Amino acid sequence: MNNLSPLRSGWTESLARGEQPDASALRLHLRAIHHDNPGFTETCAQACRDAAGRTSYEWLAETAPGGEGRVLDLACGSGVLLDILHTRNPALSLVGIDMCPEELALARHRLPWAAARLLQAEAQHLCVLQDDSMDAVLCHWALTLMYPIEPVLREVRRVLKPGGTFAALVDGPMQAAPGYAAAHDLIYGHVQAELPDYGSIDLGDPRVRGTDSLIELVSAVFPQADVTVETGVVAMHGTATEVAEAAAGFFYAAFTLSGARRAQMLKELSHLLCAPATIATTDTPARFAMPVNRLLVRP
Repeated sequence: MNNLSPLRSGWTESLARGEQPDASALRLHLRAIHHDNPGFTETCAQACRDAAGRTSYEWLAETAPGGEGRVLDLACGSGVLLDILHTRNPALSLVGIDMCPEELALARHRLPWAAARLLQAEAQHLCVLQDDSMDAVLCHWALTLMYPIEPVLREVRRVLKPGGTFAALVDGPMQAAPGYAAAHDLIYGHVQAELPDYGSIDLGDPRVRGTDSLIELVSAVFPQADVTVETGVVAMHGTATEVAEAAAGFFYAAFTLSGARRAQMLKELSHLLCAPATIATTDTPARFAMPVNRLLVRP
């Protein structure tokens, strides 16, 4: 988390008044975070690996076509997934879309020249893409933040070719990753001390975070498709300071904390992630695990 000032936006102001923020306020809130902290999600996501040694990006990349084809990375961020896809299969024609110009700038810097076409657009309005133009649409850990979600799914269906694949990485069930719920509750406890309604009104559509509700939601838009959700766990290891900072940075909620409270949260999180160590120092080994769901939609 590079910006030490607490994020305040129209979205957080609505929460402070006990009001329901609208979709426009949510998008402006997310853009403010990415404007000040471009590329922050990759710090934790690239450090976390599953039992097979894969990052969540690599697990998602496995769903891409094996030969030639056009692939859209929806909410491509700083281009990590696009880079993996290009490295694995240079024959793919890649398109990356994100609503944040700061993230797209990082993607342009990361990717080899002409490896992907990068466009700025919102997921609900993919008018820059033609109907039936993509063999696959992939989305890494951004579907949970999109609201309203139904227009996003309809746009994905519109741009997919008949027989195309849609795959997304989203939050998995908390109980799947030991210790994740405790870390989540610790961070949210500090956030709610400053913004009491944070969490009661969360980012995005809550149906995306539930396995059954996600399948039902997606099946309504893709009624003839085979919709499955697989659950996995990715984890990172390092010193207490490193792991706590990276883990907290993956939570959008943490960006709303004031400097003093964030420092206290990180101190407590460092101790939590070192358990069962009785005394945690900055160099004590720590571990943070996250639950992930891989949504796969195929004809």
